[in-house]
Amino acid sequence: MEDNLQELADRGVSYAIESGAVYCDVRAEIQNKQSASIENSEVEYINRKKYNGIGIRLLKNGAWGFCSIASPENFEQIKSKIEQALKNSEYSSQNKKNTIDVYKISASKIKKEFPVLKKPEIEKLIEIGLECDKIILSKPRIIQSTVNPWFSETSKYFTSSDGAQIFQKYTDVVIDMIATAHESGLTQSVNITEGGRGGIEQLIKNDKVQNSADKISNKSSELIMAKPIREEKATVVMNPDFVALLTHEIIGHPSEADRVLGKEMAWAGGAWWKGKLGEKIGSEQLNVFDDPTIDNSLGWYYYDDEGVKTQKTNLIKNGILINHMQNRETAQIFGTTPTGNMRATSYRFMPLIRMACTCIEKGDWKQDEMIKEVKNGYMISNMKIPSIDMQRYNWSISCQYAQKIENGELTDLLRDVIVMGTSEEFFNSIDACGDDFTVRPITNCGKGDPMQSMIMGNGGPSIRGIATVKSVN
Repeated sequence: MEDNLQELADRGVSYAIESGAVYCDVRAEIQNKQSASIENSEVEYINRKKYNGIGIRLLKNGAWGFCSIASPENFEQIKSKIEQALKNSEYSSQNKKNTIDVYKISASKIKKEFPVLKKPEIEKLIEIGLECDKIILSKPRIIQSTVNPWFSETSKYFTSSDGAQIFQKYTDVVIDMIATAHESGLTQSVNITEGGRGGIEQLIKNDKVQNSADKISNKSSELIMAKPIREEKATVVMNPDFVALLTHEIIGHPSEADRVLGKEMAWAGGAWWKGKLGEKIGSEQLNVFDDPTIDNSLGWYYYDDEGVKTQKTNLIKNGILINHMQNRETAQIFGTTPTGNMRATSYRFMPLIRMACTCIEKGDWKQDEMIKEVKNGYMISNMKIPSIDMQRYNWSISCQYAQKIENGELTDLLRDVIVMGTSEEFFNSIDACGDDFTVRPITNCGKGDPMQSMIMGNGGPSIRGIATVKSVN
């Protein structure tokens, strides 16, 4: 972090308080992001972007004000932005029915640098990407390989009128891959994202990305010969990758307290379980948590964007809804404590309550044991596209491929499969959770207006329940 940027952040807090704010926090950030696009063995482009700036949030007359500035050169620029934010806060307070109060926390002064075992360079990522591209194109029926590796290095300094001074520096490395097959007028694609918080080791350990490239290429090719299915309500066994998106969409989003309160309806809607804290909303097999402390996950961080120290938060326990993800404002409303889930995409935005790493907890079943007990059902594999109503109650999520289960055995490979249900009915149908707990990277979660795209982790084990399945084509 540049000393000048950090100094401007500290001075911004002092000036806001001197000018009448009752609370102020400032985020100073520097990010370097580099990416590449590889298609059918050709490097299409390389992007290099670097930005720095300051985001200032303040509270006056019971209303928030916010401003941001890119690449500030002097404090006069900061002052004028703060003065405008104060005016906006005063204007907003005139029309507010309820004033905002924030939960008091202990201020931390700390520096955290996340481990990077192998520093990323775009040239090395391209080399890895080309290797994966070659693997994908080596399979029959494959007509297109798309590989997009990228990394970002972020330094973030948070300071507040509470006395906090928190510095965090982390690196994220990710690769997105798509294998597309075509034959006899039918096209099928299978994709996967790999990566995490750390260096290139997040991709190359145990040949992770090479194995993933091989798997998606084989599956895409095989799907050309797969069958579609008719609509049926049946027992389904879902693999951890599919469960990650399911958890994200029908558990994670409605667990964000601002959505429960109806304060943030854009993009991901509200929450059907509003007012149901302490009530049974699923089977005893369903346990859910959010945990920003899971290392190497894209949702790993030590302090959120309002200075709250992170911790594991249990959301559902034995089917009982016990908590939501809270910020310092909603914690006061719910009479609880903040959970460390307040985050912004960058300094340019106000932070929102966001998932860090929301997961269904593992059980003690083996996946093949779950399958063995199913006379007629489906094995659902790998996330694709979700469609959820505004209350996160009615949902449909397509998978990348499925298999028929007959008398405890996996049989036909199935294509173009979508899984549908209602949240409460599906949660209550869950009767088994596997021991194969896995965290998957999510790189494009949208929330807010203006929309903020956030990276995070989601995960869980294989689970078994009842849902409706059909082929979309």
